[in-house]
Amino acid sequence: MSTATTNPARRPGSRRNLIFGLSVLAGLVIGAILGFIAKDTGSEWLTTTLDTIGTVFTNLLQFTVIPLVFTAIVVGINSLRRLGGARTAARLGGKTLMWFGLTSLIAVLIGITIGLITDLGTGVQVTPSKSNVDKIAAREHGSWSAFLEGLVPDNVFSAFTEGKILQVVFIALLVGAATFALGERAAPFVNFNRSAFDVIQKVLHWVILLAPIGVLGLIGTAFASYGNQFLKPLLSLIVAVYVGTLIVLLIVYPILLRTIGKVSPRIFFAKAWTALQFAFVSRSSGATLPLSRQTAVNLGVDPGYAGFAVPLGTTTKMDGCAAVYPAIATIFIANLFGVGLSIADYFLIVLVAVFGALATAGTTGWFTMLTLTLGAVDLPAPVIATGLAIVIGIDPILDMIRTATNVAGQIAIPVVVARGEGLIDDEVLATPTGPPLLSDDGETATPKDKEPATV
Repeated sequence: MSTATTNPARRPGSRRNLIFGLSVLAGLVIGAILGFIAKDTGSEWLTTTLDTIGTVFTNLLQFTVIPLVFTAIVVGINSLRRLGGARTAARLGGKTLMWFGLTSLIAVLIGITIGLITDLGTGVQVTPSKSNVDKIAAREHGSWSAFLEGLVPDNVFSAFTEGKILQVVFIALLVGAATFALGERAAPFVNFNRSAFDVIQKVLHWVILLAPIGVLGLIGTAFASYGNQFLKPLLSLIVAVYVGTLIVLLIVYPILLRTIGKVSPRIFFAKAWTALQFAFVSRSSGATLPLSRQTAVNLGVDPGYAGFAVPLGTTTKMDGCAAVYPAIATIFIANLFGVGLSIADYFLIVLVAVFGALATAGTTGWFTMLTLTLGAVDLPAPVIATGLAIVIGIDPILDMIRTATNVAGQIAIPVVVARGEGLIDDEVLATPTGPPLLSDDGETATPKDKEPATV
Protein backbone atom coordinates (compact mmCIF):
# COMPACT_ATOMS: atom_id res chain seq x y z
CA MET A 1 0.00 0.00 0.00
CA SER A 2 1.31 3.44 -0.89
CA THR A 3 0.16 6.93 -0.01
CA ALA A 4 -0.52 10.03 -2.03
CA THR A 5 2.88 11.33 -1.09
CA THR A 6 4.38 9.08 -3.73
CA ASN A 7 2.32 10.65 -6.53
CA PRO A 8 4.87 13.32 -7.53
CA ALA A 9 7.49 10.74 -8.40
CA ARG A 10 5.08 9.13 -10.86
CA ARG A 11 4.03 12.28 -12.69
CA PRO A 12 4.21 11.99 -16.51
CA GLY A 13 6.53 15.01 -16.66
CA SER A 14 9.02 13.23 -14.44
CA ARG A 15 8.93 10.15 -16.68
CA ARG A 16 9.46 12.32 -19.75
CA ASN A 17 12.40 14.04 -18.08
CA LEU A 18 13.87 10.68 -17.17
CA ILE A 19 13.43 9.31 -20.70
CA PHE A 20 14.89 12.46 -22.23
CA GLY A 21 17.82 12.45 -19.82
CA LEU A 22 18.57 8.83 -20.62
CA SER A 23 18.32 9.61 -24.33
CA VAL A 24 20.85 12.42 -24.03
CA LEU A 25 23.19 10.17 -22.06
CA ALA A 26 22.74 7.49 -24.69
CA GLY A 27 23.62 10.04 -27.38
CA LEU A 28 26.73 10.97 -25.42
CA VAL A 29 27.85 7.35 -25.09
CA ILE A 30 27.07 6.43 -28.69
CA GLY A 31 28.73 9.60 -29.93
CA ALA A 32 31.87 8.80 -27.93
CA ILE A 33 31.95 5.28 -29.35
CA LEU A 34 31.49 6.51 -32.92
CA GLY A 35 34.16 9.14 -32.33
CA PHE A 36 36.60 6.50 -31.14
CA ILE A 37 35.79 4.38 -34.19
CA ALA A 38 36.29 7.36 -36.52
CA LYS A 39 39.64 8.16 -34.92
CA ASP A 40 40.93 4.58 -34.87
CA THR A 41 39.83 3.77 -38.41
CA GLY A 42 40.61 7.19 -39.87
CA SER A 43 37.14 7.31 -41.41
CA GLU A 44 36.76 10.79 -42.90
CA TRP A 45 33.14 10.07 -43.86
CA LEU A 46 32.14 9.26 -40.28
CA THR A 47 34.06 12.23 -38.89
CA THR A 48 32.44 14.59 -41.42
CA THR A 49 28.97 13.20 -40.67
CA LEU A 50 29.42 13.65 -36.92
CA ASP A 51 30.74 17.17 -37.46
CA THR A 52 27.79 18.08 -39.69
CA ILE A 53 25.28 16.84 -37.12
CA GLY A 54 26.98 18.78 -34.36
CA THR A 55 27.26 21.95 -36.47
CA VAL A 56 23.58 21.94 -37.41
CA PHE A 57 22.58 21.50 -33.78
CA THR A 58 24.93 24.29 -32.71
CA ASN A 59 23.51 26.64 -35.35
CA LEU A 60 19.97 25.89 -34.17
CA LEU A 61 20.99 26.83 -30.63
CA GLN A 62 22.90 29.90 -31.75
CA PHE A 63 20.01 31.62 -33.52
CA THR A 64 17.89 31.49 -30.32
CA VAL A 65 20.53 33.06 -28.07
CA ILE A 66 20.12 36.77 -28.95
CA PRO A 67 16.30 36.97 -28.92
CA LEU A 68 16.16 34.76 -25.82
CA VAL A 69 18.43 37.06 -23.82
CA PHE A 70 16.68 40.27 -24.90
CA THR A 71 13.11 39.15 -24.28
CA ALA A 72 14.02 37.35 -21.04
CA ILE A 73 15.46 40.51 -19.50
CA VAL A 74 12.68 42.84 -20.67
CA VAL A 75 9.96 40.51 -19.43
CA GLY A 76 11.85 39.67 -16.25
CA ILE A 77 12.39 43.27 -15.16
CA ASN A 78 8.70 44.02 -15.59
CA SER A 79 7.75 40.93 -13.59
CA LEU A 80 9.40 42.56 -10.56
CA ARG A 81 6.37 44.87 -10.43
CA ARG A 82 4.76 42.18 -8.27
CA LEU A 83 6.80 43.50 -5.35
CA GLY A 84 4.93 46.81 -5.40
CA GLY A 85 2.01 47.47 -3.09
CA ALA A 86 1.75 47.53 0.66
CA ARG A 87 4.75 48.62 2.71
CA THR A 88 4.93 45.28 4.47
CA ALA A 89 5.07 43.40 1.20
CA ALA A 90 7.74 45.81 -0.05
CA ARG A 91 9.82 45.36 3.10
CA LEU A 92 9.49 41.58 3.01
CA GLY A 93 10.23 41.58 -0.70
CA GLY A 94 13.30 43.75 -0.20
CA LYS A 95 14.69 41.57 2.59
CA THR A 96 13.94 38.42 0.64
CA LEU A 97 15.72 39.70 -2.46
CA MET A 98 18.63 40.94 -0.33
CA TRP A 99 19.16 37.46 1.09
CA PHE A 100 18.71 35.94 -2.35
CA GLY A 101 21.47 38.21 -3.64
CA LEU A 102 23.77 37.60 -0.66
CA THR A 103 23.59 33.83 -0.89
CA SER A 104 24.01 34.04 -4.68
CA LEU A 105 27.20 36.02 -4.05
CA ILE A 106 28.49 33.29 -1.73
CA ALA A 107 27.52 30.59 -4.21
CA VAL A 108 29.17 32.22 -7.22
CA LEU A 109 32.38 32.83 -5.26
CA ILE A 110 32.41 29.14 -4.37
CA GLY A 111 31.94 28.28 -8.04
CA ILE A 112 34.74 30.58 -9.17
CA THR A 113 37.08 29.23 -6.49
CA ILE A 114 36.46 25.64 -7.55
CA GLY A 115 36.88 26.54 -11.21
CA LEU A 116 40.21 28.25 -10.56
CA ILE A 117 41.53 25.50 -8.28
CA THR A 118 40.64 22.70 -10.68
CA ASP A 119 41.56 24.67 -13.83
CA LEU A 120 38.67 23.02 -15.66
CA GLY A 121 38.85 22.52 -19.42
CA THR A 122 42.61 22.80 -19.75
CA GLY A 123 44.57 20.07 -21.42
CA VAL A 124 42.17 19.71 -24.33
CA GLN A 125 41.74 22.86 -26.37
CA VAL A 126 38.85 22.92 -28.82
CA THR A 127 39.99 24.58 -32.01
CA PRO A 128 37.39 27.14 -33.14
CA SER A 129 37.01 28.36 -36.69
CA LYS A 130 39.35 31.04 -38.07
CA SER A 131 36.73 33.75 -37.53
CA ASN A 132 36.38 32.72 -33.90
CA VAL A 133 40.15 32.72 -33.48
CA ASP A 134 40.25 36.30 -34.77
CA LYS A 135 37.48 37.35 -32.39
CA ILE A 136 39.20 35.72 -29.42
CA ALA A 137 42.52 37.34 -30.30
CA ALA A 138 40.82 40.73 -30.52
CA ARG A 139 39.52 40.58 -26.96
CA GLU A 140 41.07 43.08 -24.55
CA HIS A 141 41.38 41.81 -20.99
CA GLY A 142 41.54 43.99 -17.92
CA SER A 143 40.63 47.22 -19.74
CA TRP A 144 37.54 48.89 -18.31
CA SER A 145 37.59 51.48 -21.09
CA ALA A 146 37.42 48.73 -23.69
CA PHE A 147 34.64 47.09 -21.69
CA LEU A 148 32.60 50.31 -21.60
CA GLU A 149 33.22 51.00 -25.27
CA GLY A 150 32.12 47.50 -26.14
CA LEU A 151 29.11 47.75 -23.85
CA VAL A 152 27.36 50.65 -25.58
CA PRO A 153 26.57 49.98 -29.26
CA ASP A 154 26.93 52.70 -31.87
CA ASN A 155 24.13 51.02 -33.80
CA VAL A 156 21.24 49.24 -32.07
CA PHE A 157 20.63 46.87 -34.94
CA SER A 158 24.28 45.87 -35.34
CA ALA A 159 24.31 44.59 -31.76
CA PHE A 160 21.67 42.05 -32.78
CA THR A 161 22.86 41.24 -36.30
CA GLU A 162 26.51 40.85 -35.26
CA GLY A 163 25.69 38.76 -32.20
CA LYS A 164 27.19 41.16 -29.63
CA ILE A 165 25.50 39.65 -26.62
CA LEU A 166 26.88 42.04 -24.01
CA GLN A 167 25.50 44.98 -25.98
CA VAL A 168 22.16 43.20 -26.34
CA VAL A 169 22.08 42.75 -22.56
CA PHE A 170 22.79 46.47 -22.10
CA ILE A 171 20.01 47.41 -24.52
CA ALA A 172 17.61 44.99 -22.85
CA LEU A 173 18.35 46.46 -19.41
CA LEU A 174 17.65 50.00 -20.70
CA VAL A 175 14.48 48.95 -22.47
CA GLY A 176 13.34 46.90 -19.48
CA ALA A 177 13.90 49.80 -17.10
CA ALA A 178 12.09 52.20 -19.44
CA THR A 179 9.07 49.94 -19.84
CA PHE A 180 8.96 49.40 -16.07
CA ALA A 181 8.92 53.18 -15.53
CA LEU A 182 6.22 53.75 -18.15
CA GLY A 183 3.92 51.16 -16.62
CA GLU A 184 0.62 50.68 -18.45
CA ARG A 185 1.72 52.82 -21.40
CA ALA A 186 4.38 50.22 -22.21
CA ALA A 187 2.12 47.24 -21.54
CA PRO A 188 1.60 46.39 -25.26
CA PHE A 189 5.35 46.31 -25.83
CA VAL A 190 5.94 44.19 -22.72
CA ASN A 191 3.14 41.82 -23.74
CA PHE A 192 4.70 41.53 -27.20
CA ASN A 193 8.05 40.62 -25.64
CA ARG A 194 6.33 38.16 -23.33
CA SER A 195 4.69 36.48 -26.32
CA ALA A 196 7.97 36.55 -28.23
CA PHE A 197 9.75 34.98 -25.29
CA ASP A 198 7.14 32.23 -25.14
CA VAL A 199 7.60 31.60 -28.86
CA ILE A 200 11.38 31.47 -28.50
CA GLN A 201 11.05 29.14 -25.53
CA LYS A 202 8.83 26.83 -27.60
CA VAL A 203 11.33 26.87 -30.48
CA LEU A 204 14.15 26.25 -28.02
CA HIS A 205 12.16 23.39 -26.53
CA TRP A 206 11.92 21.79 -29.96
CA VAL A 207 15.64 22.33 -30.54
CA ILE A 208 16.50 20.84 -27.16
CA LEU A 209 14.46 17.75 -28.07
CA LEU A 210 17.12 17.17 -30.72
CA ALA A 211 19.81 17.20 -28.04
CA PRO A 212 20.39 13.42 -28.09
CA ILE A 213 21.24 13.64 -31.80
CA GLY A 214 23.14 16.90 -31.46
CA VAL A 215 25.15 15.59 -28.52
CA LEU A 216 25.96 12.46 -30.50
CA GLY A 217 27.47 14.61 -33.24
CA LEU A 218 29.29 17.05 -30.96
CA ILE A 219 30.76 14.49 -28.60
CA GLY A 220 31.51 12.18 -31.52
CA THR A 221 33.42 14.97 -33.27
CA ALA A 222 35.29 15.81 -30.06
CA PHE A 223 36.39 12.21 -29.52
CA ALA A 224 37.21 11.80 -33.21
CA SER A 225 39.50 14.82 -32.92
CA TYR A 226 40.92 14.41 -29.42
CA GLY A 227 40.30 10.79 -28.49
CA ASN A 228 39.83 9.89 -24.83
CA GLN A 229 41.52 13.14 -23.78
CA PHE A 230 38.06 14.75 -23.94
CA LEU A 231 36.58 12.38 -21.36
CA LYS A 232 38.55 13.75 -18.42
CA PRO A 233 37.40 17.40 -18.80
CA LEU A 234 33.74 16.34 -18.93
CA LEU A 235 34.08 14.17 -15.83
CA SER A 236 35.98 16.97 -14.09
CA LEU A 237 33.14 19.39 -14.87
CA ILE A 238 30.59 16.99 -13.36
CA VAL A 239 32.65 16.53 -10.19
CA ALA A 240 33.29 20.27 -9.85
CA VAL A 241 29.59 21.17 -10.14
CA TYR A 242 28.58 18.51 -7.61
CA VAL A 243 31.25 19.64 -5.15
CA GLY A 244 30.25 23.30 -5.51
CA THR A 245 26.53 22.73 -5.15
CA LEU A 246 26.96 20.33 -2.23
CA ILE A 247 29.05 22.93 -0.39
CA VAL A 248 26.18 25.39 -0.76
CA LEU A 249 23.54 22.78 0.08
CA LEU A 250 25.22 21.09 3.04
CA ILE A 251 27.39 23.87 4.50
CA VAL A 252 26.20 27.38 3.52
CA TYR A 253 22.46 26.85 4.05
CA PRO A 254 22.85 24.94 7.35
CA ILE A 255 25.08 27.71 8.75
CA LEU A 256 22.49 30.37 7.83
CA LEU A 257 19.64 28.28 9.21
CA ARG A 258 21.35 27.62 12.53
CA THR A 259 22.90 31.05 13.16
CA ILE A 260 20.22 33.37 11.77
CA GLY A 261 17.11 31.27 11.26
CA LYS A 262 17.54 29.50 14.62
CA VAL A 263 16.44 26.29 12.93
CA SER A 264 18.23 22.98 13.31
CA PRO A 265 19.63 21.80 9.96
CA ARG A 266 18.55 18.29 10.97
CA ILE A 267 14.93 19.43 11.27
CA PHE A 268 15.21 21.40 8.03
CA PHE A 269 16.47 18.48 5.96
CA ALA A 270 14.06 16.05 7.63
CA LYS A 271 11.09 18.18 6.60
CA ALA A 272 12.54 19.23 3.24
CA TRP A 273 13.71 15.78 2.17
CA THR A 274 10.64 14.95 0.05
CA ALA A 275 10.83 18.27 -1.82
CA LEU A 276 14.59 17.93 -2.38
CA GLN A 277 14.20 14.33 -3.53
CA PHE A 278 11.47 15.28 -5.99
CA ALA A 279 13.52 18.23 -7.23
CA PHE A 280 16.49 15.93 -7.85
CA VAL A 281 14.37 13.48 -9.83
CA SER A 282 12.13 15.94 -11.71
CA ARG A 283 14.85 18.55 -12.35
CA SER A 284 12.20 21.26 -12.07
CA SER A 285 11.86 23.94 -9.40
CA GLY A 286 8.45 24.84 -10.82
CA ALA A 287 7.14 21.29 -10.56
CA THR A 288 8.46 21.14 -6.99
CA LEU A 289 6.83 24.45 -6.00
CA PRO A 290 3.77 22.99 -4.23
CA LEU A 291 6.01 20.76 -2.13
CA SER A 292 8.49 23.60 -1.50
CA ARG A 293 5.82 25.98 -0.29
CA GLN A 294 4.27 23.43 2.05
CA THR A 295 7.71 22.49 3.37
CA ALA A 296 8.26 26.13 4.33
CA VAL A 297 4.90 26.12 6.12
CA ASN A 298 5.83 22.88 7.92
CA LEU A 299 9.01 24.66 9.06
CA GLY A 300 6.82 27.25 10.79
CA VAL A 301 6.88 29.99 8.14
CA ASP A 302 3.71 32.06 8.02
CA PRO A 303 1.62 30.63 5.14
CA GLY A 304 0.99 34.09 3.67
CA TYR A 305 4.69 34.91 3.47
CA ALA A 306 5.52 31.38 2.30
CA GLY A 307 3.00 31.82 -0.51
CA PHE A 308 4.84 34.97 -1.58
CA ALA A 309 8.50 34.13 -0.97
CA VAL A 310 8.73 30.56 -2.23
CA PRO A 311 7.14 31.24 -5.63
CA LEU A 312 9.35 34.33 -5.95
CA GLY A 313 12.34 32.14 -5.12
CA THR A 314 11.29 29.64 -7.76
CA THR A 315 12.01 32.26 -10.42
CA THR A 316 14.85 34.24 -8.83
CA LYS A 317 16.60 32.00 -6.28
CA MET A 318 18.70 29.50 -8.19
CA ASP A 319 22.09 29.14 -6.56
CA GLY A 320 22.69 25.89 -8.42
CA CYS A 321 21.64 26.99 -11.91
CA ALA A 322 22.34 30.71 -11.70
CA ALA A 323 25.46 31.00 -9.52
CA VAL A 324 27.60 27.90 -8.95
CA TYR A 325 27.08 26.32 -12.36
CA PRO A 326 27.49 29.40 -14.65
CA ALA A 327 30.73 30.32 -12.86
CA ILE A 328 32.22 26.85 -13.20
CA ALA A 329 30.91 26.26 -16.74
CA THR A 330 32.14 29.66 -17.96
CA ILE A 331 35.66 28.90 -16.74
CA PHE A 332 35.40 25.44 -18.33
CA ILE A 333 34.27 26.75 -21.73
CA ALA A 334 36.80 29.61 -21.75
CA ASN A 335 39.65 27.20 -20.99
CA LEU A 336 38.32 24.78 -23.58
CA PHE A 337 38.68 27.43 -26.28
CA GLY A 338 41.95 28.78 -24.93
CA VAL A 339 40.45 32.09 -23.74
CA GLY A 340 42.06 33.58 -20.63
CA LEU A 341 39.72 35.32 -18.19
CA SER A 342 40.82 38.49 -16.39
CA ILE A 343 39.95 39.80 -12.94
CA ALA A 344 37.41 42.08 -14.62
CA ASP A 345 35.81 39.03 -16.25
CA TYR A 346 35.46 37.29 -12.88
CA PHE A 347 33.91 40.43 -11.46
CA LEU A 348 31.36 40.37 -14.28
CA ILE A 349 30.60 36.71 -13.54
CA VAL A 350 29.82 37.72 -9.96
CA LEU A 351 27.60 40.60 -11.09
CA VAL A 352 25.61 38.37 -13.42
CA ALA A 353 25.12 35.75 -10.70
CA VAL A 354 23.95 38.28 -8.11
CA PHE A 355 21.80 40.50 -10.33
CA GLY A 356 21.14 38.34 -13.38
CA ALA A 357 18.62 36.08 -11.67
CA LEU A 358 16.72 39.14 -10.46
CA ALA A 359 16.85 40.79 -13.88
CA THR A 360 15.46 37.65 -15.52
CA ALA A 361 12.86 36.91 -12.86
CA GLY A 362 10.24 34.51 -14.15
CA THR A 363 12.48 33.28 -16.97
CA THR A 364 15.67 32.21 -15.24
CA GLY A 365 17.11 28.83 -16.09
CA TRP A 366 20.58 27.38 -16.43
CA PHE A 367 20.58 28.04 -20.20
CA THR A 368 19.63 31.71 -19.87
CA MET A 369 22.00 32.34 -16.97
CA LEU A 370 24.94 30.56 -18.57
CA THR A 371 24.29 32.44 -21.81
CA LEU A 372 24.21 35.75 -19.93
CA THR A 373 27.43 34.89 -18.10
CA LEU A 374 29.26 33.82 -21.25
CA GLY A 375 28.04 36.97 -22.97
CA ALA A 376 29.15 39.14 -20.05
CA VAL A 377 32.75 37.97 -20.46
CA ASP A 378 32.37 38.76 -24.17
CA LEU A 379 32.91 35.34 -25.72
CA PRO A 380 31.92 35.27 -29.42
CA ALA A 381 28.39 34.00 -30.09
CA PRO A 382 29.58 30.93 -32.08
CA VAL A 383 31.91 29.96 -29.23
CA ILE A 384 29.05 30.40 -26.77
CA ALA A 385 26.76 28.22 -28.86
CA THR A 386 29.41 25.51 -29.22
CA GLY A 387 30.17 25.62 -25.49
CA LEU A 388 26.47 25.40 -24.64
CA ALA A 389 26.05 22.48 -27.00
CA ILE A 390 28.97 20.63 -25.39
CA VAL A 391 27.71 21.00 -21.81
CA ILE A 392 24.18 19.99 -22.84
CA GLY A 393 25.60 16.52 -23.34
CA ILE A 394 26.04 16.05 -19.60
CA ASP A 395 23.36 18.49 -18.47
CA PRO A 396 20.89 15.86 -17.16
CA ILE A 397 23.52 14.70 -14.66
CA LEU A 398 24.31 18.26 -13.61
CA ASP A 399 20.72 19.46 -13.53
CA MET A 400 19.67 17.03 -10.81
CA ILE A 401 21.97 18.42 -8.13
CA ARG A 402 21.54 21.99 -9.40
CA THR A 403 17.77 21.80 -9.02
CA ALA A 404 17.96 20.22 -5.57
CA THR A 405 20.25 23.07 -4.49
CA ASN A 406 17.89 25.64 -6.01
CA VAL A 407 14.91 24.24 -4.11
CA ALA A 408 16.83 24.06 -0.83
CA GLY A 409 17.61 27.78 -1.14
CA GLN A 410 14.02 28.59 -2.10
CA ILE A 411 12.91 27.05 1.21
CA ALA A 412 15.84 28.06 3.45
CA ILE A 413 15.89 31.81 2.72
CA PRO A 414 12.17 32.34 3.50
CA VAL A 415 12.84 30.57 6.81
CA VAL A 416 15.72 32.97 7.56
CA VAL A 417 13.72 36.08 6.61
CA ALA A 418 10.63 34.88 8.48
CA ARG A 419 12.67 34.46 11.66
CA GLY A 420 13.86 38.05 11.49
CA GLU A 421 10.30 39.29 10.87
CA GLY A 422 8.73 37.23 13.65
CA LEU A 423 6.84 35.11 11.13
CA ILE A 424 8.03 31.72 12.39
CA ASP A 425 5.67 29.56 14.47
CA ASP A 426 8.08 27.59 16.67
CA GLU A 427 5.30 25.23 17.74
CA VAL A 428 4.73 24.20 14.13
CA LEU A 429 8.50 24.05 13.59
CA ALA A 430 8.88 21.65 16.53
CA THR A 431 5.96 19.48 15.44
CA PRO A 432 7.09 16.35 13.65
CA THR A 433 5.36 16.27 10.30
CA GLY A 434 5.51 13.87 7.43
CA PRO A 435 6.23 14.94 3.88
CA PRO A 436 3.94 17.53 2.27
CA LEU A 437 0.70 15.92 1.18
CA LEU A 438 -0.48 16.34 -2.39
CA SER A 439 -4.13 16.31 -3.37
CA ASP A 440 -5.49 15.03 -6.65
CA ASP A 441 -5.44 18.54 -8.15
CA GLY A 442 -1.79 19.04 -7.24
CA GLU A 443 -2.39 21.44 -4.37
CA THR A 444 -0.69 20.91 -1.06
CA ALA A 445 -2.38 20.44 2.26
CA THR A 446 -1.22 20.33 5.83
CA PRO A 447 -1.47 17.05 7.73
CA LYS A 448 -4.37 18.58 9.67
CA ASP A 449 -6.30 19.19 6.47
CA LYS A 450 -6.10 15.72 4.97
CA GLU A 451 -5.23 12.20 5.80
CA PRO A 452 -2.95 10.42 3.32
CA ALA A 453 -5.05 8.91 0.57
CA THR A 454 -4.18 5.40 -0.35
CA VAL A 455 -3.83 4.40 -3.95
